[in-house]
Amino acid sequence: MTAMNSTAPQSSRIVAVTGAGTGIGRATARAFAAEGAHVIAIGRRSGPLEETAAGHDRIASLHVDITAEGEPERIVQAVLETHGRLDVLVNNAGIVRSGALGTLTPEMITAQLATNFVAPILLTQAALPLLETSSGVIVNVTTSVGQRAWSGSSVYAATKTALELLTRSWAVELAPRGVRVVAVAPGAIDTPIGEHQGLTSERMTAVREWQMAHTPLARIGRPEEVAWAITQLAAPAASFVTGVVLPVDGGAVVA
Repeated sequence: MTAMNSTAPQSSRIVAVTGAGTGIGRATARAFAAEGAHVIAIGRRSGPLEETAAGHDRIASLHVDITAEGEPERIVQAVLETHGRLDVLVNNAGIVRSGALGTLTPEMITAQLATNFVAPILLTQAALPLLETSSGVIVNVTTSVGQRAWSGSSVYAATKTALELLTRSWAVELAPRGVRVVAVAPGAIDTPIGEHQGLTSERMTAVREWQMAHTPLARIGRPEEVAWAITQLAAPAASFVTGVVLPVDGGAVVA
């Protein structure tokens, strides 16, 4: 049976994080770097990526659109040329285009499918030879709301729920090849994802109030708390953990 943990020490691993310009992605990149890993912070916007890397000499930014044709292969080639290996891939990038059924446009649907679902598949597929060589780890970032109904954001929840099914399926499929696959499912976290979808400050306040009312711990989580879960599941000490989806949501799923 193949050993299911990266052969690289925790302090020298190579980690790629998508959606690393803000929020959970930024916190995750910095958390891995703080452990001594070399991190490739991937995102669409160069400015936020530079902010993520500022003051962290172990973080290098890679400005790409992961949904563009040929970009997954370019990302993997850049990692290979720079570091020669890849130990952890964090599929974190995600977008929300809220809308109730009857108001959804083809662009709203396809944009979320492209970023939240298709891109992780193609990037993981491109990175698989490197991950297999290193006995690496794939971490998918989903959403705890995907385990419940989410009126008004059903397409977003559906894409993330699909990513959870991929997590379980890949865990079984890749276990014989020495690759672990896990997922972290955040709940209400203090990130700019609402602003990115164009919500007004008044609307965001209403959303946050609703979220806190439905979260037993009665607060909004911090990106660093999700990053902690990601780094722990990806750690060599978690070498017997695969196929799990870990909610980081203040108890929202079980309430």
